[in-house]
Amino acid sequence: MLVSHRPKAILLLADGTVFEGRAIGARGSTTGEICFNTGMTGYQEIFTDPSYTGQIMVMASPHIGNYGVKDPESESGSVRIAGLVVKKFSDVRSRPGSDRSLDDHLLREGIIGISDIDTRKLVRHIRDQGAQNALISSDDSAIEVLREKLGAAPSMEGLELSSRVTTGEPYESAPVETLHRVALLDLGVKSNIIRCLNERGCLVRVFPMDTPLGTMLDWGPDGFMLSNGPGDPAAMSDTVQLVRAIVDTDIPTFGICLGHQLLCESQGISTEKMHHGHHGINHPVKDLTTGQDEITSQNHGFVVQRGAAEANAHAEITHVHLNDGSVAGIRLKARPVFSVQYHPEAGPGPNDARYLFDRFVELMAQHQRSVEQKGPTTANITRT
Repeated sequence: MLVSHRPKAILLLADGTVFEGRAIGARGSTTGEICFNTGMTGYQEIFTDPSYTGQIMVMASPHIGNYGVKDPESESGSVRIAGLVVKKFSDVRSRPGSDRSLDDHLLREGIIGISDIDTRKLVRHIRDQGAQNALISSDDSAIEVLREKLGAAPSMEGLELSSRVTTGEPYESAPVETLHRVALLDLGVKSNIIRCLNERGCLVRVFPMDTPLGTMLDWGPDGFMLSNGPGDPAAMSDTVQLVRAIVDTDIPTFGICLGHQLLCESQGISTEKMHHGHHGINHPVKDLTTGQDEITSQNHGFVVQRGAAEANAHAEITHVHLNDGSVAGIRLKARPVFSVQYHPEAGPGPNDARYLFDRFVELMAQHQRSVEQKGPTTANITRT
């Protein structure tokens, strides 16, 4: 709804396009790469997803804020988006049990936003012209000053961001009964990934992204999880080397989103920047190993090069995006290692993709049985 007492704000795109609206959240100015999410629900989960670090979020759904914020439903400890763009922003929270209004939450987190603009027009513009840097301002700065500030903002391509959101110290999340031990490399993990593993009897120890492999191996994991996260995977050479070493242990490994991209990079399969990315909860994917289709939640602006994946003798494409044919999942042919580009921990209405966690658990069970039969060995373990 239009709230007359809110000050004016502007949205400035790198190509010079300007939208005028009303300020929401904190006052000031912010920059980031602009993207849009087509989800009709789940704004709190979107805003707290570490994968959105450095991005200004446009919500395609016209009504935002109407059910407020409920703390247990956050995907991390804070709001991660760089800014927010909506059409109609609700000051009223009608959901019983909500902890605060979305505006109060944005103010508390220092997030700058703009409302009352034509988001349909903006989404079409991004879709046609591609992702680009943008600026939101509600501080009455001159347009020339804002253009200069926007011009100084770094490009997402070539930008490493996981170090901003990875945990500072290892921590554990335990299930009721521990069946497996999972070492999770935190590149910007969503809380629900950990919950999905806990639900399947996995004790999860979350490690900072720069943890040496030897430290993780000393904990005795039955499997490795490579989490989601923000930024350009091609700019993360140290992490790519670490992932390559993890794969060489022959311990079951599961990668999600950025983890999937880094896994591919570690095997010589290149990634590239997308025109405007996949961000939403209605993306159709085909599992080529079963022939079944699933509706998935996706959030990525980079993608594995399909030609490179097809040409790699050691990898097999297991999932494809049915809208554009992009690579949505791979597995390594000779190792218990697989990954997907989308988010199986998310619940975009159905829970079509949760079976991937079950596959991971089964791989760990098979690995445990193999170790018990053969006895302990360090032949394939490389410590760093």
